[in-house]
Amino acid sequence: MGRPRSVVIDYGMGNIHSVSKALEAVGHEVATADTPEQWEAFDPTHLVLPGVGAFGEGISRLEKAGWAPILRKWIADDRPFLGICLGMQLLFGESHEFGTHRGLEIFPGAVVPFDPTKGKVPQIGWNEVRRCATHPLWDGLPEAPDLYFVHSYRVQTSNGAIVLGETDYQGTYPSFVGRSRVAAMQFHPEKSQRAGLRFLKNFGAL
Repeated sequence: MGRPRSVVIDYGMGNIHSVSKALEAVGHEVATADTPEQWEAFDPTHLVLPGVGAFGEGISRLEKAGWAPILRKWIADDRPFLGICLGMQLLFGESHEFGTHRGLEIFPGAVVPFDPTKGKVPQIGWNEVRRCATHPLWDGLPEAPDLYFVHSYRVQTSNGAIVLGETDYQGTYPSFVGRSRVAAMQFHPEKSQRAGLRFLKNFGAL
């Protein structure tokens, strides 16, 4: 197998540069695309949806640019996909951030806020992600690596089968989800040093 050819979707919601550089550091050939035409021209083997910011704005931008049907089909075809931070949350059914917004509905569940009366919001900094299930992205990693988080909302899901890793902050929540060649993480692998880079390297091998 040759180098993974990864497109990082640029929909104006996050630091695309740092994600691209981290992927390149572990052997990916990387292109960014802000239109489906750019994505198609690169002919990628892997697709990455990063993101920082509000859920409603994120899903609106994906739909307006024509990304939503591409993402749904790519994931339905079980092609290698990675969602990061907001890119993870957008895969779920709905969000309660500044109102109620429908997501891509890849996974069942909702995005809900942390409670500022129970601790600092957002969660910023290092926290453990405990392995809950086997998945190729876990290869070569410890059972509970420390990874870097910045977020005010978390995922709730009734489908335990998709939960690959959990984190404790105001209770236990899914911080790493996926099935087969589709995965998504609430933490930032591009900011998580050696462990984060290992996740990205493993993604390239899917």
